[in-house]
Amino acid sequence: MRTLYLHHPSYLDHVTPLGHPERPDRLRAIDLVLEAEAFQALDRLEAPLAEASQIARAHPASFVDEIRFAVPSEGLVRLDSDTVVSPGSWEAALRASGAACRAVDEVMTGRVDNAFSAHRPPGHHAELATAMGFCLFNHAAVAARHAQAAHGAERVAIVDFDVHHGNGTQDIFWSDASVMYCSSHQMPLFPGTGALSETGVGNIVNAPLLAGDGSDAFREAYETSILPALTRFRPDLVIISAGFDAHHRDPLANIDLTEADFSWVTGKLLDVAAKACGGRVVSLLEGGYDLKGLSSSVGAHVQRLMGH
Repeated sequence: MRTLYLHHPSYLDHVTPLGHPERPDRLRAIDLVLEAEAFQALDRLEAPLAEASQIARAHPASFVDEIRFAVPSEGLVRLDSDTVVSPGSWEAALRASGAACRAVDEVMTGRVDNAFSAHRPPGHHAELATAMGFCLFNHAAVAARHAQAAHGAERVAIVDFDVHHGNGTQDIFWSDASVMYCSSHQMPLFPGTGALSETGVGNIVNAPLLAGDGSDAFREAYETSILPALTRFRPDLVIISAGFDAHHRDPLANIDLTEADFSWVTGKLLDVAAKACGGRVVSLLEGGYDLKGLSSSVGAHVQRLMGH
């Protein structure tokens, strides 16, 4: 399969305080892995800047301006206890959403089979008008709205296997039956959302896991809950919120997954997409804070996207 890899050096200019888990070294570790011989067949593209109007499909224009004005000319500014902006954060956030839209363009027009964007800051905690959890804009939501507005997608599915629940994505699409949001995540854990009972208008599927759960519980959640729901939904595009912090090495959670689990779930999502929408999949990086666990898991994920 033809897989696109989107990246940009400006992501390294989104600076966070010393010791912050969401740090530039995350992308350095990913880039190092994806430079290996096994990934030379990847199509590679530098992420473009998103238009403010593209982001405003998922967030109010006033909120987009609020983030722009919060970015300092020097130093760091905390938006909350976890979420920080630096002088490079505006360009990084624009390019992260721009990469999401360009990935949708490339996949929906058939120029590539699927795409993976490694960017920062991540996005799935950004609610309709609130930045939080390291996230400024919700890139998966921007991508879904772009698929609908620019390519006529009637049904878009977002599948989130980050260990933290994507409260932002759930918030944005809570009442929108045209977008299905499915999430596996540890609970209780930040941000405190993601209960089974949270179903929106029937378009939200949460599969919470307990601390200490591993491969068996994770795969059962997909086999019995998420994959059947996706199959019934028959999306025109599958967007993956690809967080790798459910890896057993990750310091911010307690789920016991390995690289093989991320490869497995990627394959299962590709199978659903192959039957529903010609294999159209866009994968967007979310969390993952142990550099070894993150980079090796991304490698397994991208190899499966490539058909290996």
